[in-house]
Amino acid sequence: MSDPLIMQAMARLVPQGARVLDLGCGDGALLAHLQQHKGCTGYGVELDDANVHACVQRGVNVIQLNLDEGLSLFTDQSFDVVLQIDTLQHLRNAETMLRETVRVGRVGIIAFPNFAHWFNRLSVLQGRMPVTKRLPYQWYDTPNIRVGTFADFGDLAHKNNLQVVDAFGLQNGQEVRTWPNLMAGTAVYKLQRR
Repeated sequence: MSDPLIMQAMARLVPQGARVLDLGCGDGALLAHLQQHKGCTGYGVELDDANVHACVQRGVNVIQLNLDEGLSLFTDQSFDVVLQIDTLQHLRNAETMLRETVRVGRVGIIAFPNFAHWFNRLSVLQGRMPVTKRLPYQWYDTPNIRVGTFADFGDLAHKNNLQVVDAFGLQNGQEVRTWPNLMAGTAVYKLQRR
């Protein structure tokens, strides 16, 4: 997650002093921000060696773990908030990891590029895969193994009997609550178990 506006929007959703698990934490920037500005504690989970090193340099507790192997390392409800920011689209077992997110955390916050954003739709209508700030890769070199939409994710949450506490889109760091499936480049869901 390199967009500072998205990082700030995600930080607003995390309560002061929360115990946080950040899945796919990248270089640890979000977790470091939460520690410094909101008094949060917790861990990042990351696979990439360079990102693990960057987390350590930032003073972020990090566990090197392949998320496709699950979260059996953690007990039920052991964190207040589990974050998956720009992670879900990279996972082979996205549905399982979604259920694990709300098992391990009291609340899960999921954010991912919304493939149904109007600009992406226009690109596909023009016969091209979209390349945007949120989807910056060409079709042949993208790390995303799946694409999802705001609406599709709502269906997935319902299918897995998860309670949607809040759902909205983000565009240029601003919340989009009117037609987020069409108007937002990023989908954001706050979930918990029923």
